Amino acid sequence: MTTRSFLSLCLTAATVVAHGDHSNQKTLAGPHQQLWYNTLPGDGGTQADSVFSGISTFGRLPYAPCLSHKDITYDIAFIGAPFDTGTSYRPGARFGPSGIRQGSRRLNLYGGYNVPLDTNPFNSWATVLDCGDIPVTSYDNTYALKQIEQGHYSILSRSPKTDADKKGPSKAGKTLPRVITLGGDHTITLPLLRSINRAYGPVTVIHFDSHLDTWRPKVFGGSPSEVASINHGTYFYHAAQEGLLRNDTNIHAGIRTTLSGPSDYENDGYCGFEIVEAREIDTIGTDGIIKKIRERVGTKNPVYLSLDIDTLDPAFAPATGTPETGGWSTRELRTILRGLEGINLIAADIVEVAPAYDTNAEHTTMAAADALYEIMSIMVKKGPLSVLEVDPPAEGTHVGGGGDL
Repeated sequence: MTTRSFLSLCLTAATVVAHGDHSNQKTLAGPHQQLWYNTLPGDGGTQADSVFSGISTFGRLPYAPCLSHKDITYDIAFIGAPFDTGTSYRPGARFGPSGIRQGSRRLNLYGGYNVPLDTNPFNSWATVLDCGDIPVTSYDNTYALKQIEQGHYSILSRSPKTDADKKGPSKAGKTLPRVITLGGDHTITLPLLRSINRAYGPVTVIHFDSHLDTWRPKVFGGSPSEVASINHGTYFYHAAQEGLLRNDTNIHAGIRTTLSGPSDYENDGYCGFEIVEAREIDTIGTDGIIKKIRERVGTKNPVYLSLDIDTLDPAFAPATGTPETGGWSTRELRTILRGLEGINLIAADIVEVAPAYDTNAEHTTMAAADALYEIMSIMVKKGPLSVLEVDPPAEGTHVGGGGDL
């Protein structure tokens, strides 16, 4: 193949992706299938991309500019939300999306097959794309949160690649794609839940974290203004006030933070959460934690999963905004995530990855990528959202209104 014909082939492939024709998804997926035709004299073979070369997308998935091309379709989309101006301790999570992508480069080095879950999320019924990042201003938190909500909703609300014509669990009775968001500090979960609420109504939340994040703003940060009252420790309080959460089905897992006092637990209950402490793993093990989560959220509720990387002990994930010792190991977290197989995960996020504090070995970004690999595998194994049997939210299932900031 001549140099001119090679360039022509590249331009054709780029045009196909840009216009949303993903019939060649299986051809593009994986680092060993994107071939370069060697034009060196006397060498007519082909060479696959190395896992350490090329642009960084999550797991080396195909990239598509989904936000600017409304006709691009997918079943699962990764989208970044590079926002970190809601942090109370160490900033830097605005670089989380790029760091997680870097840490994910070798996920499908050997083909991507998930042995414990017996599935391959990179080669399945699902079209999976990396849609890049939502443009987010770093100068105006209120506007940034609106950008995140609207960007997420743009990705969430379009027809999926698979079963677009079938009924699904959304408020409109349609099947929607799943969206996995790369944070960003944990403040981003509020606009993401606002987007989810527009599509699904109030949802059940599984929240992996070392902190409750349901603090009243007057307790956490002092609430000097409405803008300051929304941060990475109060977003669930606001979500509850806005009616975004289903009552009595939400759960925290991995909690081990200090509190201002026992009243923090009372407020947490008002927001509709049950708590699994990190230390419980010493008495009930991973199986016991999995059982508690499954019993709390059920198998029919549409579930949103939010994973703060500080769920892990800093020995395994030092690069985070507010590290807390005494956390779970990467192996334990992945085991717990796999134990959620069969739950109706409609969307997820991972947050608080701040690569500047990582080791040279990229411990945190790799752990974050591996956790998302498990979540992605669960979504793929569950099948399209059109197959889910869900109960609609009953009257009064969400909490909201009232209360002082």
